[in-house]
Amino acid sequence: MVKTASSPSSSPVTITVSSGGKVNGSRSMGLTSPVPRASISNNPNSPLSSRGNRRASSGGGKYSSMSKDETTMEEVNTEFVSYTVHIPPTPDHQPMSESQTSLTEDNNNSGKPKRSYISGTIFTGGYNSVTRGHVIESSMDGTEPVKSGLMCGMKGCDEKAIRGKNSRGICECGFKICRDCYLDCVGSGGGRCPGCKEPYKDFSDDDEEDDGDDETGSEAEDQALPLPSDFKLDKRLSVVKSFKAQNHQPPEFDHTRWLFETKGTYGYGNAVWPKDGYGVGSGSNGFEHPPDFGERSRRPLTRKVGISAAILSPYRLLILIRLIALGFFLTWRIRHPNHEAMWLWGMSTVCELWFGFSWLLDQLPKLCPVNRVTDLSVLKERFESPNLRNPKGRSDLPGIDVFVSTADPEKEPPLVTANTILSILAVDYPVEKLACYLSDDGGALLTFEALAETASFARIWVPFCRKHGIEPRNPETYFGQKRDHLKNKVRLDFVRERRRVKREYDEFKVRINSLPESIRRRSDAYNAHEELRAKKKQMEMGGNTSDPIKTSKGIWMSDGTHWPGTWASAETDHSRGDHAGIIQAMLAPPNAEPVYGAEADGENLIDTTEVDIRLPMLVYVSREKRPGYDHNKKAGAMNALVRTSAIMSNGPFILNLDCDHYIYNSLALREGMCFMLDRGGDRICYVQFPQRFEGIDPSDRYANHNTVFFDVSMRALDGLQGPMYVGTGCIFRRTALYGFSPPRTTEHHGWFGRRKIKLLLRRPKVVKKEEDEIALPINEDHNDDDDADIESLLLPRRFGNSTSLAASIPVAEYQGRLLQDLHGKGYHGRPAGSLAVPREPLDAATVAEAISVISCFYEDKTEWGKRVGWIYGSVTEDVVTGYRMHNRGWRSIYCVTKRDAFRGTAPINLTDRLHQVLRWATGSVEIFFSRNNALFASPRLKFLQRVAYFNVGMYPFTSMFLIVYCFLPAVSLFSGQFIVQSLSVTFLVFLLAITLTLCMLAILEIKWSGITLHDWWRNEQFWLIGGTSAHPAAVLQGLLKVIAGVDISFTLTSKSATPEEGDDEFAELYVVRWSFLMIPPITIMMVNMIAIAVGVARTMYSPFPQWSKLVGGVFFSFWVLCHLYPFAKGLMGRRGKVPTIVFVWSGLLSIIISLLWVYISPPSSTQDYTRAFQFP
Repeated sequence: MVKTASSPSSSPVTITVSSGGKVNGSRSMGLTSPVPRASISNNPNSPLSSRGNRRASSGGGKYSSMSKDETTMEEVNTEFVSYTVHIPPTPDHQPMSESQTSLTEDNNNSGKPKRSYISGTIFTGGYNSVTRGHVIESSMDGTEPVKSGLMCGMKGCDEKAIRGKNSRGICECGFKICRDCYLDCVGSGGGRCPGCKEPYKDFSDDDEEDDGDDETGSEAEDQALPLPSDFKLDKRLSVVKSFKAQNHQPPEFDHTRWLFETKGTYGYGNAVWPKDGYGVGSGSNGFEHPPDFGERSRRPLTRKVGISAAILSPYRLLILIRLIALGFFLTWRIRHPNHEAMWLWGMSTVCELWFGFSWLLDQLPKLCPVNRVTDLSVLKERFESPNLRNPKGRSDLPGIDVFVSTADPEKEPPLVTANTILSILAVDYPVEKLACYLSDDGGALLTFEALAETASFARIWVPFCRKHGIEPRNPETYFGQKRDHLKNKVRLDFVRERRRVKREYDEFKVRINSLPESIRRRSDAYNAHEELRAKKKQMEMGGNTSDPIKTSKGIWMSDGTHWPGTWASAETDHSRGDHAGIIQAMLAPPNAEPVYGAEADGENLIDTTEVDIRLPMLVYVSREKRPGYDHNKKAGAMNALVRTSAIMSNGPFILNLDCDHYIYNSLALREGMCFMLDRGGDRICYVQFPQRFEGIDPSDRYANHNTVFFDVSMRALDGLQGPMYVGTGCIFRRTALYGFSPPRTTEHHGWFGRRKIKLLLRRPKVVKKEEDEIALPINEDHNDDDDADIESLLLPRRFGNSTSLAASIPVAEYQGRLLQDLHGKGYHGRPAGSLAVPREPLDAATVAEAISVISCFYEDKTEWGKRVGWIYGSVTEDVVTGYRMHNRGWRSIYCVTKRDAFRGTAPINLTDRLHQVLRWATGSVEIFFSRNNALFASPRLKFLQRVAYFNVGMYPFTSMFLIVYCFLPAVSLFSGQFIVQSLSVTFLVFLLAITLTLCMLAILEIKWSGITLHDWWRNEQFWLIGGTSAHPAAVLQGLLKVIAGVDISFTLTSKSATPEEGDDEFAELYVVRWSFLMIPPITIMMVNMIAIAVGVARTMYSPFPQWSKLVGGVFFSFWVLCHLYPFAKGLMGRRGKVPTIVFVWSGLLSIIISLLWVYISPPSSTQDYTRAFQFP
């Protein structure tokens, strides 16, 4: 219900939204929404639970009031909230007079209720503040022209309406509708009238009256042509039977209906298909055999391409051979100790045993690599072509909500985020099915105004990309490409329009880069004005002018109001951890029908007469933060976006991107949806894309591309239960994020999971639910009402008290289903064309509800972060979230596109790279010591998938053995001993076999994965660099957290800004920043170099030189130094400048270690000298 105040001096909009309780036997629905749009919090601290009424004044300004009617609460069992959003007068929005108000009310009462978009209003609210709507610009669209009574009443349609027997239309309510819209409602709308929502009664073509000679003539043209006299029936043609699907089976092609809608020709009891000319003079008899209408659309959307057996079979054989060789080698090592240096033999043997175990954990999941390809032409044929249920050919693809997260505009430049947003808005996906949400966890005005500038520039950039097929659709990358931009461009106006857009983008960059200074100057001016007003007020009240005046140093928006987010002065209610929730719809949801632009003129830079100029919905979100609440970093921000998007757009699929990862391939979303919508796609929880990076130095010194992981390990996991979730570039199924189980799964029992048990989880009372399982009910099943009632009672405990959020869950599940013709008997799908309907408009009640679900207290006593959404408790929330889904029986897909789907940036500075690896390794240690350890996984996780997840938690512990093993060559050279008593032939043969099999495995991995030998070697080098620096620190931090409860905090990884012309693109590569993580590898390098010098000198001057032991020690020391070479090169910087403290610490540690060694094992010829040396 909507109440519009009639005060002439203001125009508040009071919205009362029912929470869905039953009043007098009927259920009250939310405003302009198919589901209830309200939420009542049981938290006593919630502003929604206050019983005091806040009255609204009639003056200017902005305010909001919320109240509860206590008497109504006592009489009936219902709850409701009254939101009052006061719209202040602005130059674009002037208050209406009483006559205008009454006129508007009359128009609204006479026709359909007019709904306004709220793209110009900021909505704020939360724990310590009421819900407010602040108008930035005009928030009311112009009133739509009143349609003629003879025109179709559906929005966006201007066809002539069908007339029934009673001259009121085909429905008793009198709602006018054309034939095409009527067929849409019958086919995909449940057969209900859009006006009264009642089912249509029987209506035939004879009911429509013919008015005028034109209509008679058109009907005469539509009559079926007679068959030629010499036409002979083909025996292969069968009698047409039109029948409805039974038991949820897909209906066969209805030839009768197709011929009726396409003005075809009827044969004698058969449907025959005419050639061009409708059978008149077009070949043999003018007819051909009926085409197979479903042949192309029924083809699979995806194919699995196996690795060639010529590569995979030797690869598996080599793994087996190396495993056997390792077993024999370790057995020989254990049975042949070095009696002269048992301690050296013991340490080396233990390290080698662990390395063998670690290699096995890493290698086993690589046994079944696969490749996959998609067919986008079939996707377009199946979901975007006219058919019986979708005659107009509207897109039947499900909606996608895109999440972009940012937290600090200083470390994540706004221009980088803006380019990511522009690439999303220009993606090749139905505009009305796409919504983009930016999560600003820092609540910065800089990010907000940068997003507003981005939305403005998108009106030029997006049509330009659509018109000329621009790739990539990130303007910074596109205009910075060093290639011929005229390649494959045939339009004559391309060069002129490109030059204009380039000039606009340069001005856009200047505006974005000048925003910080603009905001600072504006705020200083407003703050100075506030100080003057305060002093003037103090003088008027007779106060002492010498007393200091305390005024808040606030951040001001361009319209002269305080920014509700964070301020630089960090005032109360305006600091990074204490500010209100903010939602702003920068771009409103687009119309369902295409909107074409105008010719190029003074206002329009490019000619868009043939280009759809609609833009997807764009929303700015900054969740509420208050002291005393754990906001759970990025995972908490993502969960806030999940709830917000469920209420505002409710796309059944979610794509999440980091602010520096933009869409490089405009067809990436379509390729991902091919897997979700293909046969068996209802078991897929997410589609993970590989991460590709730009701005990496050509030599990739620190293995930033990480190709071994993304192209080898992840491809191999795709052959098991699916790849891990790596934090960005991933399309999720919304119901999987909600913690629901898949419709069917398989349990693996017995040794290595060889005994399989298939489960159907969507059928009631088939299997017993596990403790960590939520079975999603099917809308069509009403056999067990008691279980359904219990599930509905549990929803608030799981998802919170928002009824709109709870009501959106089955809608998202239905929209994410496969088509009916892809299901077998007993499965539930959705009919084709069911999503080819316009989206519900966005209204103030919806945004007010979205404000409530991003409050800091909403997740209290719910399962958000425990089983629902992104999982809390780890700095690597991405791996844990993906593991939980796999553990419930879902599977995932790895989508490697021919053209990179997404591209981002990576830290090329040594210190930043080490801290990034430290964060990942610390998260792995947390996983190992938590219930997310794969040892405690359910039987639904495949054995090799369990091994892969177990290795994720185990790999940091390898660093402890790796550090010891890197010091062993130096110890060997210092002592003159070796890990074996003598370099026997057996030892050398085993060593040679292990080394050769490792190299051959690397060559075969390069063959089937497509990586290069250089990538493989860089990965090996950084494995040792990270294993001796970041990984040991991660193990210590993880143990401190588990044992002592010390919390782990990390700084945000800085995103590199785009370099200006003339600047060095890789300047960050040569910057040396001191970190404690550098001490261990520096010490290892210096100790090994000193040991080589000592060993060579001792052997050369020894009367009985032992060259074999020297060669063994020098070989392993050289192996260590070769792996640490990139690290040493990074310390040198551009000109060899290294911080003095690096040499000081390394020298001290090397001297201490050398003295300890001399004291422990002094040389035999200098015993008399060492007796005089004693430690104090």
